[in-house]
Amino acid sequence: MRDHFVEIEGRVIRVLHDDTIGSRHQRFIVRIDDGSTRLVTHNIDVAQRVPLEEGDKVRIRGALVDNPQGGILHRTHLDPQGDDPDGWIEHHKRRYE
Repeated sequence: MRDHFVEIEGRVIRVLHDDTIGSRHQRFIVRIDDGSTRLVTHNIDVAQRVPLEEGDKVRIRGALVDNPQGGILHRTHLDPQGDDPDGWIEHHKRRYE
């Protein structure tokens, strides 16, 4: 199944360790309004790290890959090649691209 771009809004319920294999990714889990969760993997080799804490409200645009746990949201940054839509994370009125 191909991933598709979505926008979500929710609260950070868990900040995870960075994934440092290959491109580095900041990882965290967001609970959205319907109660479901999304794992967010934000590429910090392409975009600036977001200074998150558990409980913070965020708004995110990225590519969603569905899975039984609620999905993985990635490509939350500007597309360096310009082939795909751009993603972003809004946190405390600042947009991280």
